[in-house]
Amino acid sequence: MIDLAEKKYNCSQIIMGLFLEQEQKINPGLMRAMSGLGDGCGFFHETCGIMTGAASVFGLYAGKGADNEKESDHFLPMLEEFGDWFRRETMEKYKGTRCKEIVGDQVGTPEGKQICGTLIFEAYNQINAILSTDIERSIDSWDKFSRR
Repeated sequence: MIDLAEKKYNCSQIIMGLFLEQEQKINPGLMRAMSGLGDGCGFFHETCGIMTGAASVFGLYAGKGADNEKESDHFLPMLEEFGDWFRRETMEKYKGTRCKEIVGDQVGTPEGKQICGTLIFEAYNQINAILSTDIERSIDSWDKFSRR
């Protein structure tokens, strides 16, 4: 995680990059696409990039990606479970779920990076916990992803 941050990837890219690394995958196009979701969706300070990154990871595992594929029945429940967790975590510790409520004017500062780094680490563990609740779901989805 620190390596990705030092290479100037944003929060959404770090979340996706951690999962790509975990699966020993490289996808520069996906990482470029994720860049628009970080920092509150492009410094608008709105939807937290950790949330958009997590939603994208779940989409990668369980979303529809081709005409001959069907979205997994697990996709929306995974999003909901993570969203509920994220809301609880950020509402308890910060002022809300949006980037500007979590880090405010500290975006890009050492203090802001500390807040985001901690939340990225916690989110990464939560995403893995959700994905591991159904091991077949994870294996089938990554097999599909590998064929893309």
